[in-house]
Amino acid sequence: MTPATPSSSIVTIRGDHLVVCDLVPEGARVLDVGCEDGALLQLLTERRHIDGRGIELSQSGVNKAVARGLSVVQGDADMDLSDYPDNAFDVVILSQTLQATRDPKGVLEQLLRIGGQVIVSIPNFAHWRNRMQLLWRGRMPVTKYLSYQWYDTPNIHFCSIRDFVALVEEMDATVVKAVALSGQGDRIGFSAPWWLWNLIGEQAVFLLKR
Repeated sequence: MTPATPSSSIVTIRGDHLVVCDLVPEGARVLDVGCEDGALLQLLTERRHIDGRGIELSQSGVNKAVARGLSVVQGDADMDLSDYPDNAFDVVILSQTLQATRDPKGVLEQLLRIGGQVIVSIPNFAHWRNRMQLLWRGRMPVTKYLSYQWYDTPNIHFCSIRDFVALVEEMDATVVKAVALSGQGDRIGFSAPWWLWNLIGEQAVFLLKR
């Protein structure tokens, strides 16, 4: 018998997606805002058996998600979330998208209205490598994780972990759980004060509720 040939199409799952997956209850009603090509929704459908919906700004992203058999519509987080009723979903997810919205606070307010729980992941612009590039080179940071130049980046609101936590407190919401990650998506495996995570975490995932 000829041995099976290993597959060359192994899919790599993003580290922040795995963290989000761990936070979503089995069988939950989920809305993924800014779902891109639907990779996270598909992961949640396969592993958590969710009833999932998605909203994505780009038509190419919608097409790819629909091709996966997912229920995704084209929409703008800044404009279209008001169409959803209160508590329409058990969980609402905003993955690596908040910094690209025009009104981050308004979008977060809508998420907390629509979902019983809200999961938000963000890049941390206050990571020590970014600070060093700005300090020593005097130029906006470009890293493997934040690979855009200042003139072509979709990130229009630069946010740190501490900035986000302060915004949540200002909105009278609660951080139920937070996980800091490296740029490769590996969890920082120890508890730490916000100032330390703000220095060493390249991204973070937050579970919020009102």
